[in-house]
Amino acid sequence: MRVITFNANGIRAAVRKGFLDWLDTQNADLVCLQETKAQEQQLPAALYAPAGYHVYYHDAARKGYSGVALYARREPDAVLTGLGWPECDHEGRWLEARFGPLSVVSLYLPSGSSRPERQAVKFEFLARLLEPLRTLRASGRDCILCGDWNIAHREIDLKNWRANRDHSGFLPEERAWMDQLFGALGWVDAFRVINPDPEQYTWWSNRGRAWEKNVGWRIDYQVITPSLADTVRAAAIYRDQRFSDHAPLTLDYDYVF
Repeated sequence: MRVITFNANGIRAAVRKGFLDWLDTQNADLVCLQETKAQEQQLPAALYAPAGYHVYYHDAARKGYSGVALYARREPDAVLTGLGWPECDHEGRWLEARFGPLSVVSLYLPSGSSRPERQAVKFEFLARLLEPLRTLRASGRDCILCGDWNIAHREIDLKNWRANRDHSGFLPEERAWMDQLFGALGWVDAFRVINPDPEQYTWWSNRGRAWEKNVGWRIDYQVITPSLADTVRAAAIYRDQRFSDHAPLTLDYDYVF
């Protein structure tokens, strides 16, 4: 089972840069997108619905902002949107598809980098997200949470970690939340199951030739239940083309989909 997660930073822009042409060569079973920045009615199926996939969107109420999507080779048994509070549901940040015992989520956590008020929203979001994550873990379902978490967990996960200790995305409180996610809550960072290497980044600033120099952050994850940890077979960050300020993250699982 091949699963791709990708923050498109505008699905229309990513498609213009060749994202769907690349995706057509990947033989992915599931594709989770974040930051689609479009309403579904703005996306003609002929241009934005890849052949062979069932396509689902959860848009933000505000046009040109946020939004998540999911493409699936197999039709889901159920599709669930939102978690019940405005910053999640009105901003289009959670889309879950269920296939038998498997849940796959496209998740886009808020960024707090623009101003202190948005960092407060991010902290509130993190606090409220704990209960849904506990509920999913307790359900006994196999789960893959795909998305842009807007947090680099450890020093190995960003190039200039010393200079960013007081910046959103690497604040001590955010890193402690990730410690809890991968600790007491019992979730697993699928990429790190098989790749412990440094300089494995998924996002680069558009400033200072960061992409060219690989001065990046690893903030896009596939977070899985322990039941799937032994099924991870391969992980790749695609950098041969640039569709966005993020790169697609691909995981292969030994799992019947």
